[in-house]
Amino acid sequence: MAIRVFFPGNKKVYAEQNGFIIQTDQPVSGGGDGTAPAPYELFLASIATCGGIYVKGFCDSRGISADGIELFQNIKYDPVQQKVSQIIIKISVPKDFPEKYYDALVKSVNLCAVKKTINDAPEFTVYTEARED
Repeated sequence: MAIRVFFPGNKKVYAEQNGFIIQTDQPVSGGGDGTAPAPYELFLASIATCGGIYVKGFCDSRGISADGIELFQNIKYDPVQQKVSQIIIKISVPKDFPEKYYDALVKSVNLCAVKKTINDAPEFTVYTEARED
């Protein structure tokens, strides 16, 4: 899977992937225009939305409506280590959602590919290459 990253102006950094343009920007306080999430915010949102698609898939596979289900993600930040120390995801379901599926929803979120990638981090290879124009 190839992703092309380019710089359309100021602090904006866009990624082109599978025909979509994913926009990021920095907040005004960071010198950006505040027109899109910062890359790190987008990364954190990918964890929550990945969990969400697994919840949706669980519901769809059982013919259960996902209407009214929401996921809320909170981050605990360790200022000493200067990194996220805990990610908490709450699955909020309507009162009439079958309680027998509560644990299964949690298991579904834990199947998230983004979460799995974080838990078993890939090797990174970064290099610079001059292109011929």
